[in-house]
Amino acid sequence: MTASRRHGLALATFTAALLPASLAWAQSAAPGTDLPSAMLGDLPHDLSPWAMFMAADLVVKAVMIGLAFAALLTWVILVAKLLEIAGAKARARATLRALTQSRTLDEALTALQTRRGAGITLLLAADEEVRLSQDALDTAGGDGLKDRIASRLQRLQAAATRRLSRGTGILASIGSTAPFVGLFGTVWGIMNAFIGISESQTTNLAVVAPGIAEALLATAMGLVAAIPAVIIYNVFARSIAGYRQTLADAGAAIERLVSRDLDYRTLPARSEPR
Repeated sequence: MTASRRHGLALATFTAALLPASLAWAQSAAPGTDLPSAMLGDLPHDLSPWAMFMAADLVVKAVMIGLAFAALLTWVILVAKLLEIAGAKARARATLRALTQSRTLDEALTALQTRRGAGITLLLAADEEVRLSQDALDTAGGDGLKDRIASRLQRLQAAATRRLSRGTGILASIGSTAPFVGLFGTVWGIMNAFIGISESQTTNLAVVAPGIAEALLATAMGLVAAIPAVIIYNVFARSIAGYRQTLADAGAAIERLVSRDLDYRTLPARSEPR
C-alpha cells in the first residue's frame, strides 16, 4: 500500500508538471495563436478507452492486456476463495460446537463421525495418538501423550491454514506490481508522445494529447487492477486469521477432552456406599 501511494503521488506530480509545460511550449512557439481554438479541430474526436487502446503502441497494448488479465484474475480468485473460506469456517465452527458439548473423546468422535473438515482431522489425529500410546499410559503417565497431541495438532492447524491461504499470494503480487506495470506503460506512452512531436516538427497538442491519454489509461488500468487486489487480500487475510483462531479453539477443546479422559482413567475406584 505504501508503494502504491508513492507511485500515485509521483505520477500526479509528473503529469501536473508535464501538461502545463506542453501548453507553455506550444504557446511560445506560436505567438498570437489562440491555442484552444487552434487545437480544437485537430484533436481526435474518439478518445474512448477502446479507441485509445487500439491506437496505442504495441508495448502499451501488451501492458494493458496484462493488467486487464490481472484484474480478471483478481475477481476469479475472489469468488473461488469466498466460497472456500466460507465453507471451511462453517465446518470449523460446527466442529467446535460439538467438541465443547462433548464430555469425552469417544463422545466427540460419535457426534462428529459423519462430518468432515480440518476440525475432524484434528480429532482423528488425537484419537490415533491416544491409541498408539495406550500401552504406555500405565507406566509413563499421560504427560508425554498430552505433549505429543499438542505438537501434532499445532502442525495440522498450520497445514490447514496454509491450504486455505493458497491463491491469496497472487493477490498480493498483483497489488504490489500492477501500479509499477502501469507506470511503465505511462512512461512508454509519454516517450512516444515526445517522439511524435520530434518527428512531426509541430508543437500542436493534437500530437501530444493521444500519447498522454494512452499513457494515463495504462496507469488507470494499473490502479484498477491493484486497488481491488489489495482490498480483497486484506479481507482474506482477516478471514483466514479468524479461521486459524477457530481451529486453535478446536485443538484446545480436543486437548481438554484428552486430559479429562486421562484423569478419569487415573481416578481410584470408588467403594460402594454402605
